[in-house]
Formats: sequence, C-alpha cells, structure tokens
Amino acid sequence: MKQEWICAELKGVAESFVALSARAAVIMDIADACTRALKAGKKVMFCGNGGSAADSQHLAAEFVGRYKLERKALNSVALTVDTSILTAIGNDYGYDDVFRRQVEGIGQEGDVLIGLSTSGNSKNVLLAFEQAKAMGITTVAFTGCGGGKMKEAADICLDVPAAVTNHIQEQHITCGHLICELVEKAMYE
Repeated sequence: MKQEWICAELKGVAESFVALSARAAVIMDIADACTRALKAGKKVMFCGNGGSAADSQHLAAEFVGRYKLERKALNSVALTVDTSILTAIGNDYGYDDVFRRQVEGIGQEGDVLIGLSTSGNSKNVLLAFEQAKAMGITTVAFTGCGGGKMKEAADICLDVPAAVTNHIQEQHITCGHLICELVEKAMYE
C-alpha cells in the first residue's frame, strides 16, 4: 500500500511537471529580464516567506556563487536573510514591511524583484512589489496555479500548474534553476 501511494504521488508530480512546459515562454521572459538587469549593472532581489524564503536564498546563492558555469559573481540578494534588518523592521514597522523597506533602501531603477508565494497573496511581498514599481524595478511573481493577487501586481507572473504547497515549491525551484542556467548562458557563453 505504501509503495502504491509513493508511485501515485510521483506520477502526479511528473504530470504536473509536464504541464509546466506550457510556461516555457514565461520562464524565458523572466530570464531575459534578469539578464538585461545584470548586464546593465543592476541586481536581482528575491523575497518570500517560509519555504519560499529558503528558495529565495537558494536562488540568490546560485547567482552570486555559480550555477553550472565558472564565471564572475552575479549581483543578487535574498531579502530574507539579515535577522537584524528583519527584526528591526518587524518590530518598528510590522512584518508586512520587512521586504518593502529593504527594497526602498537598496533597490534601484532597473533592478528585478522576484517574489515567491505559493498562494500569490503574501501581503509583505505585495507591498514590496508596490514599492518596487514606484522605483522602476521590474517585478516577477512565482506563485501557484491562478497567481493570487500577485498575478495582477507583477510585471511578469509565473503561476505554476500546481495547487498543493510542496508541489508549487518543487516547481518554483526547478524554474529558478532553469532561469539561472539561461542567465549564465546569455551572459557567459
């Protein structure tokens, strides 16, 4: 029974990844936006909560470290990692502002802000998008199926074809890896 359940789960994951191929053009648009920003000396910022915070850190690390190619570090930062900033903003302004204030402080026109949210409705990410748009920063949403409020708030929305949190996150990190490779190739091959 347990093996049957495992097989059924894996089949469902595989089917949702096949459906993800319908988002190839959106993935390319995101890679192109990141490449344009990085070539112009700008940066790619990431934000999200919980598992999406971990994915933000992971993807920023792929840009700054390397993904597959030996190359110079790419200008990227996860807005989820500085505990002093997060706790100061959370304490003084409220948790809804933890990403918005950072965008206001370090964001520049021409940057890219990628917000990850399985529901597409994370208020702190939506407020960061609002701040980014006011500053001329391209906003990119990684969401689950449907996109939530972030679909309308973002310049580009990658709403993956999954509705369960863990499957959404699995697709987000896969898409993030594809974007990292596309950016590396565009800049260094």
